[in-house]
Amino acid sequence: MSAADLPLLTPRLMLRPYVPSDEALFFAVLAKDRNRLEEAFPARLAAVHTLADAGRILESFEQDWHTKRMFVLGIWHTAGGQYLGDISLKPTWAKTVTAEIGYYLALEAQGQGYAREALMAAVKLGFSPIINADRLIIRCRANNPRSYAVAIAGGFRLLPPRPRLWPARASEKKSEILYFALDRS
Repeated sequence: MSAADLPLLTPRLMLRPYVPSDEALFFAVLAKDRNRLEEAFPARLAAVHTLADAGRILESFEQDWHTKRMFVLGIWHTAGGQYLGDISLKPTWAKTVTAEIGYYLALEAQGQGYAREALMAAVKLGFSPIINADRLIIRCRANNPRSYAVAIAGGFRLLPPRPRLWPARASEKKSEILYFALDRS
């Protein structure tokens, strides 16, 4: 797989890098689901309070693709063209390349298998020559069983708990973070 293979298509979804005309849809989902997404995506939500902010973030995502800092894909329903959310891969460029996958869906898109379908496409991207990861990681909060069910269904395995190097902040005490990994086979 190369950049020429984008967008990524699944039976029901199209995953592609954002373009400037996506800013209103991107902003609408973040604004509507802000309270629900705050715990898992605090930096993104802190950066997007207006439609103009959304446009700047989408521009930064494009820059991230060029620098290979992060690969963010919007998720669209193929048949109806509805924007459903996004999924990203953030590589660490070490001797053993790992990429962390993060995703969210609009509330109305949850529970329909879209996250699992998008994850399988992201796994292909992560192991493709574009990123060439040796391992993919998903972090989930223990109080989010839907998210870790998606990881397990995608073939990821739960990793042993990571030792804490410093005490958890009050906001971190709400829910333990679980780590799941999928290694290149």
